[in-house]
Amino acid sequence: MFDTIFAVLHLGGLLAALAYAVVSLVRGNVTRFVLILALLILYYIFILHPAVKKEIARRKSLKK
Repeated sequence: MFDTIFAVLHLGGLLAALAYAVVSLVRGNVTRFVLILALLILYYIFILHPAVKKEIARRKSLKK
């Protein structure tokens, strides 16, 4: 149960950061938008993507 709550809160934080970046872009602050977007992309590549790949592999192994 804790893992689900943690994942939902984590996803909410990421979506909030993305929304803040879009609001910054709409207000004309392109530099802030690009910086936040670049940091979110780096965060995904280095932190989330390896875990996503492991989960996909785990689920494939369960189906066999």
